[in-house]
Order: sequence, then structure tokens, then C-alpha cells
Amino acid sequence: MDDVLAMGARAQVTAIVSGRLSAEDLMRASLTRIESANGAANAIVSMRSADDLMAEARSADLAEARGPLHGLPVAIKDLANARGLPTSQGSPLFAGQMADADDLHVARMRAAGAIIIGKTNTPEFGLGSQTFNQVFGVTPNPYDADRTCGGSSGGAAVALAYGMVSLADGSDMMGSLRNPAGWCNVYGMRPSWGVVPGEVRGDTFLHQISTNGPMARSPDDLKLLLEVMAGPDPRQPHGRALEPAHGAGRRIGWLGDWGGAMSFEPGILALCEAALEAIDGAEVDALPAPFARDALWQSWTDLRSWAVGASLAPMMADETMRARLKPEAVWEAERGAAMSAMQVHRASVTRSEWFMAADALFERYDVLAMPTAQVWPFGHDQAWPKTINGVEMDSYHRWMECVVPASLIGLPVVAVPAGFGGNGLPMGMQLIGRRGADRDLLALAETYHRATGWPQARPPQS
Repeated sequence: MDDVLAMGARAQVTAIVSGRLSAEDLMRASLTRIESANGAANAIVSMRSADDLMAEARSADLAEARGPLHGLPVAIKDLANARGLPTSQGSPLFAGQMADADDLHVARMRAAGAIIIGKTNTPEFGLGSQTFNQVFGVTPNPYDADRTCGGSSGGAAVALAYGMVSLADGSDMMGSLRNPAGWCNVYGMRPSWGVVPGEVRGDTFLHQISTNGPMARSPDDLKLLLEVMAGPDPRQPHGRALEPAHGAGRRIGWLGDWGGAMSFEPGILALCEAALEAIDGAEVDALPAPFARDALWQSWTDLRSWAVGASLAPMMADETMRARLKPEAVWEAERGAAMSAMQVHRASVTRSEWFMAADALFERYDVLAMPTAQVWPFGHDQAWPKTINGVEMDSYHRWMECVVPASLIGLPVVAVPAGFGGNGLPMGMQLIGRRGADRDLLALAETYHRATGWPQARPPQS
């Protein structure tokens, strides 16, 4: 069983299609692992019945291969809809609400042969990089149960770390694919905007901030899932096809602490700088801050609050519902509702200016690099870090500022494991590319993975 679960997703599918492994045996092994590990991990929630899952796996064995995910057990982040499963969004307001249809990326995964086994835990509405909620409780870090796994794709990252699944979906507005990947010693990818369509809705033109993306224990498996999730949808604007690979260059600009403007806990920057040395042939330059930090933050927080405020407006208008929202959600919604049109315009202008400045950087560098987080995984007694090295954080997400440069302008990012600190805790590193360079980033990340292999070299103790 352990050998089967240690295989990557691509290897598992290849073995199933060739007849060397049955989907039934893979499902049995996965359910056994979930039974032994998930009680403490609390990563997968709203599981389907074992009998139904085993029957679906047997059916997969009798059928011709449906696609590149044929027979793979997969769990879906609890912000997305999967037909026949509840979508709580981590909120008591929606606990038990059943989905009667798949979201687009879930439908694509199912059509590619994936067997949807359940949902993965997330913070309420995906707000905050600490996976806990009033519906399902806390998902601990797989390397220290007293600490957070990150979020908002925290359940997905933990399920991967323990080998419950070999692939998982996630979403990323402010590091939600990158932060938990770094803290759980796995890989997460935020694709270029438009590569993976989001939920079909009426405000897609305006709110270009978040994106869905893949998580896995290797970049090759990220690529496998990305190619299933990707592709324009005619109902949504700004869609783009995955560009072909052009060749993964090795000129890396190390952005570090943004010229000293961002605070980091001791050991994080040094660990990530050392991790870059594992990329054979890399030419690494330490860069000064390429754009004003305060301008980036103002643009980001304005656009984020505007988007979150719009999505939460119906709940804020209902006094009963509003009273059950967590404080961070109310803060974002109130801030967004108070935003003027000119504030949003100014934020958009800054975003455009940063996009042009970043484009100039990519004339000199193939990849930009930063850590995935500014702090080590923190305790569950904290909703979020209030200070870093004595520097006060002025909002619930200021401590995640290092993910903003890529998020604000929709750049592709692969979060790779950077190794472990002297405290025994994992940390990750962002490899950031020019918009559209998704495949080139994955190729570079795969080179790094072959030199390091952190998820396989140091899995958590179950």
C-alpha cells in the first residue's frame, strides 16, 4: 500500500492504464490511509461513502481510460462545487448546502477520469492563511500538530503531504496555493490569470484577482493537473490557452525582503537563498525593491476589499447572516463597500504601473524568487501573526505581503519546498515568471525537484 501511495499521480495513472495497478486497489489504499491519518489531520471533509467510492473505482477498471486522471482519487477544495457533495465554504451559513453541479474545473477533472472522494478543508470563505472554521474545525500542520498548515488551500496541502491523494485542486487570491504548499512541504501553482477559468459569474470582467490551480508532490504532477484544468471558456472573458514551453532560463532575480521593506522571521531568507543553489546553472542576482512597497500594498488591499466586499454584500445586508461572519470577513466587506470609484481607479493605475515595471525586470531575468511566507508556521492559538520581529502588522493579512507582487498582476508562480529550518518546520519559495510562462516555470521547478525531492525525502510522520 505504501509503495502505491508513494507513487506520483502520473505514475499511478500509467500503472492503472497498463493494468499493473487497479483503480480499485489504489482506492482501497487511499481509503486506508485516510482512515489512519485523517482523524488527526482533518484534511479531507465531507467524504463520500467507501462503498460508493470502491464501486466507482471498480467501474473505472472495467471501462476504457477516460483521460489523463483515469482512476485517481481526488478531493476538491471546499470553496468549489462538486456535484453531490456539500459546499460549506467553511461557513456555518452554508454548512450542508449540496451542490447539484460541478464548477468548471471540477467538471474537467471528472471528465478526465478523476474519482471525486470528498472535499478539503479551508478557512471561512478562504479568508486568512490559517485553516480553521466553525463547520469542520482546525487542520493542523503535518510537521507540528500545534501549528497551522496555512491556507486557504490548507486541507489540500495536508492531504497531499500524508499521501491521502496524489493531486489536489486549490485556489489562490493572496497566496492560498503557495502558503500552505510551503508550510506542508509540497508544491502549489498559481497559474497565469485566465489559464484556468474560475466560477462562471457576472462580475468576471471586474474582479481579476484570484485563480484556481493545482497542488501535488512534484512539478510534473502539477503539470498533469494544470493541463486538465486549463483552457479558455467561451462564457468568460480574459481566457488564454497554455503557451508552449520556450525553454526554462536560469537567470534568477532574488527579491528577498523587497529591499528591506518587508519583515521576515529569522532563518527564512537564508533557507530560501540556499535553496536556489540547487538549481543547476542558475545565475542569481540580489535585487533592490523594484517598485514602491506601500503603493503595491495600497493597490492590493483596495482591489481585494472591493472584490471581497462585492461577494459578501448579500450576507452583509442580512443582519442575522452578518452576525455569523468572522471578523476578518466583516472588515473586508465594510472596507470594500466604502470604496469610491476613484479609489478603485487609482488602485488599477498602480497595478498597471507595476505590471510594466515587472515586464522590464523579465527582460533581464527569467524568474523572480521570494519566500512563500514571512513567518514560520504559527500556533493555532493565533488567528494571524500580530507582529514580525517586533514590527506590528496592521491587518489580518499584512504578514503575507510577500505574495502580493505576483498576485496583483496575475503572474504565474510555482511554490517549491525550500527545506526545513532549525526548528524542524518546512518553508517554501516562490518561483515567479512572466505572464504566460507557466510551462517554463514548471520545467525549472522540475529541475529543482530532481535535485531536492523534499516531499519524498522528508514526509510527515503519520
